[in-house]
Amino acid sequence: MIKIVTDSTCDVPPAWLEESHITVVPFHILFGLDSFREGLDISPETFYARIQSEQTLPTTAQPAVGVLQQTYQQLAADGSEIISIHVTSKLSGAWQAARLAASQLNNGHGVYVVDSLTGSVGLGLMVQEAVRLAQAGMPAADIVNLLETRRSQINVFILLNDLRYARMSGRVGALRQTMASLLNVKPIIGVDEGELIPLDRVRGQRKGISRMLDLAAAATDGAPVHVGLTHAIARPQAETLFSQLQTRLNCRETFMADLSLSLAVHFGPGTIGFATYPAD
Repeated sequence: MIKIVTDSTCDVPPAWLEESHITVVPFHILFGLDSFREGLDISPETFYARIQSEQTLPTTAQPAVGVLQQTYQQLAADGSEIISIHVTSKLSGAWQAARLAASQLNNGHGVYVVDSLTGSVGLGLMVQEAVRLAQAGMPAADIVNLLETRRSQINVFILLNDLRYARMSGRVGALRQTMASLLNVKPIIGVDEGELIPLDRVRGQRKGISRMLDLAAAATDGAPVHVGLTHAIARPQAETLFSQLQTRLNCRETFMADLSLSLAVHFGPGTIGFATYPAD
């Protein structure tokens, strides 16, 4: 049997995670000395309200090596192999922690750790692919090889709304030059080899959504794709974009999910983004 592990930056519908028996190892959200396990101890409402009241951003902490090691030990107790897929190593140490944890379990035998080179719904699409392939009977090593090939074919488009978060976040520091002071300018961000990169700047959210659709249509060029869309308390706009994506792109499977809090720390409320994954 193959079991799939990921971290809480993976954005997919919670019901699907449960149905697919995915193990999610949480990041920690830190408000000063107060530590909360993402997805377990703090709600989005409390998260955003506390930022508003304290006027400061929390920090985040990746899953500890010991927690990951214990997770692998429990899952492998029945002889199962494990594929552990994590947020890009260019923005987090979760992948390195997972590799260290795996190496301490039978010298890593039977545990495959994958650097997604993406996050959020991009990571979610990779996890979904791993589940499909495992259910089809593909060996774990072959699944990992395919995922590591496909990750470069994932297209990511993120439209920021509240630039204060990106300005304050060290993780998005490389993009600070794109954070124009002009009123209502919205940066569109992509991901290249695991790094956040500026794609464009537009004035206003409506134009931003239109531009993301154009960029996605050009990138996919009519090829069949799976699509995941995420948002940070911007559901009406996300639903509009979701409908437009299904019209503009050659979509196969699609889903919408809330943006994980550990990523919302860096991107801010009002963020809308999506990723495409080859479906051929």
